[in-house]
Amino acid sequence: METHYVDIHCHPSLKPYSKSFKYTPQKQNELNPGRKNSIWHYSPPNFLEKFVNRIVTLTKFTQTDMTALAKAKTKVVIVSLYPFEKHFLSRRVWGWKGLTDVLVNLAASISQSRIDYVLSHDNYFDDLISEYEFLLQLDNQVVKLKDTFYTYRIVRSFSEIEANKQLETATKRIINIIISIEGGHAFNTGLKMHEDTANPIEVKENIQKVKQWEHRPLFITFAHHFYNELCGHAKSISIGALEDNQKCGINTGITPLGFEAIKLLLDNTNGNRIPLDVKHMSEDARKTYYGLLDTTFNTEDIPVIASHGAANGYRSLVEKTTTDYPNRAEYFNHIDINFFDSEFIRMARSNGIFGIQLDERRIGSPKAIKESKIYFPNKRKQLRKKSLLVWRQIEHIAEVLNKEGLFCWGIQCIGSDFDGIINPLKGIWTAENIRDLAEEMVKHADAYMAKNRNNLKSFNRITGEAIVERILRENAMEFIKRNY
Repeated sequence: METHYVDIHCHPSLKPYSKSFKYTPQKQNELNPGRKNSIWHYSPPNFLEKFVNRIVTLTKFTQTDMTALAKAKTKVVIVSLYPFEKHFLSRRVWGWKGLTDVLVNLAASISQSRIDYVLSHDNYFDDLISEYEFLLQLDNQVVKLKDTFYTYRIVRSFSEIEANKQLETATKRIINIIISIEGGHAFNTGLKMHEDTANPIEVKENIQKVKQWEHRPLFITFAHHFYNELCGHAKSISIGALEDNQKCGINTGITPLGFEAIKLLLDNTNGNRIPLDVKHMSEDARKTYYGLLDTTFNTEDIPVIASHGAANGYRSLVEKTTTDYPNRAEYFNHIDINFFDSEFIRMARSNGIFGIQLDERRIGSPKAIKESKIYFPNKRKQLRKKSLLVWRQIEHIAEVLNKEGLFCWGIQCIGSDFDGIINPLKGIWTAENIRDLAEEMVKHADAYMAKNRNNLKSFNRITGEAIVERILRENAMEFIKRNY
């Protein structure tokens, strides 16, 4: 079975772009993979880095650099551009403002020069443009890895992916990149924690500028970690020194400016709609957004997207303490940033997509994570246990959709969040380990189908291998084809 995959949410440019601030000139994407400010810089985890990650969950290594993606035979990846939020850094702790700098640098593996820049600038939109331009610098530039020539191309449509496929040979490979954006603050909102600073005219102009980019973003994650003057966000930070910064605006709904932004993003007059990714939105904001889709936009085909998430095992945003699957729900994390069964049904009915986040803290309960640990080195046993955390997500969504008479294997895919601030599943450290994950998931899928085949609708009775191929790439590719 082919194990190459499509990742609908990852950050290959975040670390090299951040490292580039240490050099003169800044914001340069080096073609030389040996440089840390190159998106091709390959830095897989060594033994010590794996050990440190196991103990304190720090991810200092790269996970989706272009070299790792090339080694994983990745053909399509959705790269999330992210203007780093000031409020990771703005709070003084114990009278020393440098403490948050240290914490964030440890967690995100960026540079002090980047941190200084984030603290000093006053325009998130400019930072967004700079990361976009950083990515553009090496667009279609060739790098030789062993005996094969690689390039990445930022594409403008699904048809360009198809055209690039025809240009590949045994020694010439192309990685297709599609752009997305993480955080509506990118339009220059939320600069100050307890003060609305956004200029509505400027915000709407910035949205229009992005919609006119040569490479239109496939979607935008509307909320992120901190209040952005557009909508409330869900709790996502567990670093004690930073949690207070997240309290402003947490769990609130959509603001008047947020409604205007949504209307502009979803407008498809010129065929350049940018749909919303509901990850990080608060429960209230999600409910309100779904209400908009059911009323204002009820005549339009707008997919519901969650680019990197997990199931919480509960029924709905209304019945949020009721589960129809108690035995499985105890293995899920019940935090409100995770998704309810009714949301998966909405995604399926709207031809949307759900990316499973490969972050141990999100996809498993304390009980599940404890049971997935191994205490003696055994790579295969570790992969079997950690892949079960992912399989439970796939299986749960399938049973929810099957119960509704829907095709149950059609929305799940990989939205790893690699190179974001995550704690990866042990053994599934980088893009290269997805093939190991795939091999184990086929075993889980085969075992599930052998036991539960007759409980599924006839059209949902496919092979374990077919299920995993859908999760790895086919669902994502069908989604891209419909929407790009």
